[in-house]
Amino acid sequence: MDYTHLGRTGLSVSRLCLGTMNFGPATDTQTAHQIMDSAHEVGINFFDTANGYGRQIRLGLTEEIIGEWFAQGGGRRERTVLATKVYGDMSDPDRPWPNQGKLSALNIRRALDASLKRLQTDYIDLYQMHHVDRDTPWEEIWQAMEVAVQQGKILYVGSSNFAGWHIAQAQSAAEMRSFNGLVSEQSIYNLLKREVELEVLPAAEYHGLGVIPWSPLQGGLLGGVVRKENEGQRRLEGRAKESLEANRPAIEAYEQLADDLGLEPAVLALAWLLHQPAVTAPIIGPRTPEQLDGALAAVDVSLDAATLERLDELFPGHKPAPEDYAW
Repeated sequence: MDYTHLGRTGLSVSRLCLGTMNFGPATDTQTAHQIMDSAHEVGINFFDTANGYGRQIRLGLTEEIIGEWFAQGGGRRERTVLATKVYGDMSDPDRPWPNQGKLSALNIRRALDASLKRLQTDYIDLYQMHHVDRDTPWEEIWQAMEVAVQQGKILYVGSSNFAGWHIAQAQSAAEMRSFNGLVSEQSIYNLLKREVELEVLPAAEYHGLGVIPWSPLQGGLLGGVVRKENEGQRRLEGRAKESLEANRPAIEAYEQLADDLGLEPAVLALAWLLHQPAVTAPIIGPRTPEQLDGALAAVDVSLDAATLERLDELFPGHKPAPEDYAW
């Protein structure tokens, strides 16, 4: 496994990040523990979760599963760079109550303590804001994060689903307080979804944030969906089917390119992300140990200029703004 620093920090993380959103709803506890053990065995030390994951069954379930794994000891917690998130409403859906979500100082304090309890740990390596909160001033958000850092409950702060100007706004407010501010941004980014190239990636590079792409396979559309469909292994419905039909020629050509390179389509999609500026580690979300094994090859793939150019032809990206749409 290769490692890199998370943004401008001295924190070393693996080039693949283990996403845990499937733990609970799609992957049972025993299998989830097996996947996390396997991740450590192959050198993946960067795990991502969120306080709201598992909501299909129970809010906080995914963090609980990870906490049970940490409780087994054996250096599991010490060897893990743990990232979780705050923002989503954690109140009982049948009895909603104020201040159970977003980024008020009150909710940050309560949500952080609840995550620590579920995760059975006394600190979070990377505490991420799951969404921008337009109703809470940055002075309040940063004051709450500063207290958490001073208490030793979190080490670094990251964002997720921020626009480029949100990153700039957050960093400006942090600098006025002589606070480190954001060190990472987690955005949707893949060959089919490249809007972050307009402003988010340039902002991240300028401010020294590591980019952690989520949905690197765009819901499986970049994971060999046409071949699986032809073999009867997968049947798409709804938006996924509509998206496939809208992009079928490009996706078919993409899968042919992967075959020509001797790569699985999912490996090619991950390898492409690892060649992009500011990208620290794409998030892989395996439901089974086999899916984890299949993603590992991406770290060792080197794509030449001709292949990268062909991928840009199939899935056109963006220049940084404003050149993308102006002179």
